[in-house]
Amino acid sequence: MQKISQYLFVILFILVPVLLTAQPWVQNDAIFNPGGIPSLSFSQPRFADLDGDGDLDMILGNIGDKPVYMENVGTAEAPQFAPGEDYFADISSLDAEVAVFADLDNDGDLDMISGGFSGISFFENTGNQTDPVFEKQTGFFTILAGIAYPVPDLADVDDDGDLDLVIGLSEDGLVKVYENTGTAEEASFSEAAVTEIGDVGLYAYPCFADLDNDGDMDLVIGRDGFGFRYYQNTGIPTAPEWTYIENAFAGMGEETYWNSPDLIDLDNNGTLDLIFGTASGPLVHYDNIGTPELAEWQLNESLFGGGIDIGGASNPFFVDYDGDGDLDMFTGSQMGDIKYFENTGTIYGPGWLEKSEGFVSLKHSIYSDVAVGDLNGDGRMDAVVGDLSGNLFYHQNTGLGFNYIESTFAGFSYGGWSSPYLVDLDNDEDLDLVVGNESGQLFYIENQGNSQEAVWVEIPNFFGGIDVGSNAVPTFADLDFDGDMDMAVGNISGNVRYFENQDGSWIQNALVMMGVSGGQNTSPGFGDLDGDGDADLVLGNYDGTFNYFQNMEIIMGLQAKNHPKPVLVSLFPNPFTNQLNIALQETAGQLKSLKILNTEAQMVFARDYHSEKAFSSFSLPLDFLPAGLYVVQLITDKQTINHRVIKR
Repeated sequence: MQKISQYLFVILFILVPVLLTAQPWVQNDAIFNPGGIPSLSFSQPRFADLDGDGDLDMILGNIGDKPVYMENVGTAEAPQFAPGEDYFADISSLDAEVAVFADLDNDGDLDMISGGFSGISFFENTGNQTDPVFEKQTGFFTILAGIAYPVPDLADVDDDGDLDLVIGLSEDGLVKVYENTGTAEEASFSEAAVTEIGDVGLYAYPCFADLDNDGDMDLVIGRDGFGFRYYQNTGIPTAPEWTYIENAFAGMGEETYWNSPDLIDLDNNGTLDLIFGTASGPLVHYDNIGTPELAEWQLNESLFGGGIDIGGASNPFFVDYDGDGDLDMFTGSQMGDIKYFENTGTIYGPGWLEKSEGFVSLKHSIYSDVAVGDLNGDGRMDAVVGDLSGNLFYHQNTGLGFNYIESTFAGFSYGGWSSPYLVDLDNDEDLDLVVGNESGQLFYIENQGNSQEAVWVEIPNFFGGIDVGSNAVPTFADLDFDGDMDMAVGNISGNVRYFENQDGSWIQNALVMMGVSGGQNTSPGFGDLDGDGDADLVLGNYDGTFNYFQNMEIIMGLQAKNHPKPVLVSLFPNPFTNQLNIALQETAGQLKSLKILNTEAQMVFARDYHSEKAFSSFSLPLDFLPAGLYVVQLITDKQTINHRVIKR
C-alpha cells in the first residue's frame, strides 16, 4: 500500500549557498503551550507510574530521539509534568520511538515494551518500583521480525491472568492482537495465536482501554489520517469480540495527523481521559466529563494546550540562559515587566515554564523590550532593556540579582519605544547592540571594547537609512549560512522585512519572508528551536502571544550557536517525492558510503563514495523507490548516522 503522507510542508529547496531567494516556513503556534511539555515531532504520549509515587507520569515518544520522561510533580488529581530522571539514557532511538509499560514478568515492577525502527523490543526492569533500570532482552520477541515501527500496548484481554499484546503496523495500518500463550511470569507471543482486528488506513496507533466500563478491554486506534477508530469488545472477558463503532470519537482529531492516543484516568476521577500526540508535536487532551460507562469529551487546553499570553506587546529574545544546551526565551511586555520562560523541553522540541520572579528589577516603564548576553566576561548573562521612553538600561548580573548601572547608556536615547538586540555584528567576539525605535529606524552601537569590558560607540548610518515605517524591532541570524549575520525587522503593520548582509551592505529580499506575517507590532526573534541547525522564527505581537515559524530550509553545514551537540546531517525535503537532498557536516567525517533501508530492515539502495569526499551537499534521485518509510544510513570514517525519511 502506498504511503501518502498527510503532513505537508511548504518547500523551496536551495542546494548551493547562493543568494537566498525564499525560505520554507511552516507555522506551528502550538509549541507555545503553557504546561512546559516538549513539542516533539510525531509525538506519542504514554502514561505510567514510573517512579512509584502513586500518580501517573508521562513518557513521550517521538521521531527524533529516545523517549522523554516527564515526571508528574503534581498530584494524581491535578497532574503537572516536568523533566525527570533520564531513565532512557542508554536506550537507542532506533529501538524506542514509542514505549509502553507493564509488568510483563510479574515481578512487581514495570517493564518497557517499545516499538522503533528495529522492531518491537522488551526492556526488563532490573531496578525496582521506584527506581527503574531498563535492560534490553534480545530475542524476546520473535513475532514481526524485520517489521519497523510497530506500536504496542498490553492488557489481559482474555482474563487468564497474563498480559496479551496489541500491535499497530506502520505501513499498512493493520492491527493485530496476540494472545499470551505463556504465563504471567514468562510471556510468549506467536503468529499461531493472533487475531487481526482490521486495517485502519495507514500507521495504526492502538491502545487498550475499558471505555464502556464493562470489565473487558476495548481498543482505540489512532492513525495517519484524521480521527480515531473505536473497536468495542462485545464478547465476554474470556473470549473478546471486536466490533467497530463508527461515531464514538466524532469530530476529535480531525485537524491533526498521525494521532497517537492513550486513554488513562488522568485526573483520578474514575473516568478515562484521552491524550494524543500529533505529527507536528503538540499534545491534545480531551477530559471525559461523562461517566465510566458513557464518555462525554471536552477539550482541555489547561495542561497541554493553549498558548503563552503575556498580556500585551510580546517581543521574544532567545538565549541559553541556564546553560543546559537549549534556548530559553525572554520577552518584554506592555506593562513593562520582563518575562523569562525556561525551556524545559529538549533541543528538538521546546517546553516552556515561566520563571520571571528573578527579573522584577529590570522593569523601568511600559512597552519594554529586552536583550540578554554576557557583557563583562564573568559567565553570567546581563540584560539591556528598552521601553517606551526610548532609553536603554543596563542591568549587570551579579549572580544574586541584577545591578542597574545607570551610567552605561547615559546619553543614548532613541525617541520612543527602544528595542535592543545583542549580537556580534562585527565578528570580533564581543556583543554589539542594535536598536530599533518607534519611528521605524535602526541604530548600531558598536562595542569597541572587548568581551570583558564593553565600550559603546554609536556608528552613524550603519544601516544605510533603513526605515520600516513604525516600531522597528530587529533580530539577527546567519540565515544564508555565509558566515555573517543577516537581519529581520518587524513593524507596526505586522510585516517582517528581511535584509541580507552582503559584505556590510544590507540588501532587502522580500521573498525570504514570503508567507510570514504577524499581528500588530510584530516583533521577530530568531532561534533554533527544533535542533536542526538553522534559525526558526518566532513573532511577538501587540496581543502578547507568539507565532512560531519552523525553518524547513536545508542547512549548509554550519553549527548553530547555543547548540549543545553538532547537527551532523540534514535531509530535505522530508517527506520527499523523487529527490532527496543531503547536507553532511564537515565535522561528521569523510563520507564512505550511503545505504537506504526499508521498514523490513532490507537494504534498497547503496552507494560508495571516494575517500576525498568529506563535506557533502548533494542530491540523490530516488524516484525508483516506492512510497513508504525509510532509514538513510550515512557511514563516515568516524561514525554511522541514521535518519528517518518518508517518501510519498
